[in-house]
Amino acid sequence: MAALSCRLYPINCKSYPYAKTKHSISCSMQQQPSQTNVKVIINGAAKEIGRAAVLAVTRARGMELAGAVDTRFVGEDIGQVCDMEEPLEIPIMNDLTMVLGSISQSKATGVVLDFTDPSTVYDNVKQATAFGMKSVVYVPRIKEDTITALSALCEKATTGCLVAPTLSIGSILLQQAAIQAAFHYNNVEIVESRENARDLPSPDAVQIANNLSNIGQIYNKEDLSTDVLARGQVLGEDGVRVHSLVLPGLPSSTTVHFSGPGEIYTLKHDITDVKSLMPGLILAIRKVVRLKNLVYGLEKFL
Repeated sequence: MAALSCRLYPINCKSYPYAKTKHSISCSMQQQPSQTNVKVIINGAAKEIGRAAVLAVTRARGMELAGAVDTRFVGEDIGQVCDMEEPLEIPIMNDLTMVLGSISQSKATGVVLDFTDPSTVYDNVKQATAFGMKSVVYVPRIKEDTITALSALCEKATTGCLVAPTLSIGSILLQQAAIQAAFHYNNVEIVESRENARDLPSPDAVQIANNLSNIGQIYNKEDLSTDVLARGQVLGEDGVRVHSLVLPGLPSSTTVHFSGPGEIYTLKHDITDVKSLMPGLILAIRKVVRLKNLVYGLEKFL
């Protein structure tokens, strides 16, 4: 951005003793430094969520895609893999360290999005930290020990990392509403549907059950000790039950039923497309650049 700079200079007319001092104006255009975009590296770029993240980052204000890492489609342009109209001239690479090294030379603020695997998360964040970059981690089934180790790593390095069990803002709002409702109802059941049985109960259901178990309420006292399999799985120690449906064709859905004398209160959230996670992802990128420690849960910023 250019700025107009003007100065007023006096002119003394020594040849004419009775002449008044005149002034001249000198103006020049000064180029002001523009704000540097956040450079984003996507680790797991060829996955469905990775491809959606490529589109979201390239369209977001103040961000630019700087690297794509995956074990598939190595060497192919990530823009073409994402079916974009124009190639991005960013090849997919299978070496995170090499991508980090090339980006770190620019001295710009960098964020690594990690969509990989629980077994590689710690090493990925450690590498990003070594190159002075922040991390946003969206990987289901991360063990508590890994999160503890990541927290210690970030504290020691004074760097930011956001571990997000979910990037769905709607899912977070459902969780918050469920916590409020749990103070008023003694019976609660979680019903969810997913296209496959790979991750059941889902991280969303586990998170909701953990939230409800932390408020000191005991639920479903009438059949708390039943061992009937059809009653679903009890999550936690406070009687929260979850029923998981595997029905291809149904949207990814989470429903929480509360009941009391003469009434039923139901909260429901459906995800029909991975695009629904992108507003939360962009929010996570904007927030993590200011962090100097590990934060667990995107809800901390809502």
